[in-house]
Amino acid sequence: MIGLGHYLTVAAILFVLGVLGIFINRRNVILMLMAIELILLAVNINLVAFSAFLGDLTGQVMAMFVLTVAAAEAAIGLAILVIFFRRRGSIAVDDVNRMRG
Repeated sequence: MIGLGHYLTVAAILFVLGVLGIFINRRNVILMLMAIELILLAVNINLVAFSAFLGDLTGQVMAMFVLTVAAAEAAIGLAILVIFFRRRGSIAVDDVNRMRG
């Protein structure tokens, strides 16, 4: 049977992969957004696992809010990237630093 420890292990692995994706990849903004999504997925796994373990629905409700925020973050982030690509022709993180006014 799959227990709480298994879910926490999977969530920890996803969280570490997300953090490493942010720190190792400093050039591609899309990969950084995907790494943030991995971190949010790890948080959701923890919320649902503890919710099921404790028999309380609060964690599952919070996971739905996190999913909503993640969807909004992805939509807004990709919209900003499309506009930035149209103006600069690149989505490199180094080019984003030039936007400072």
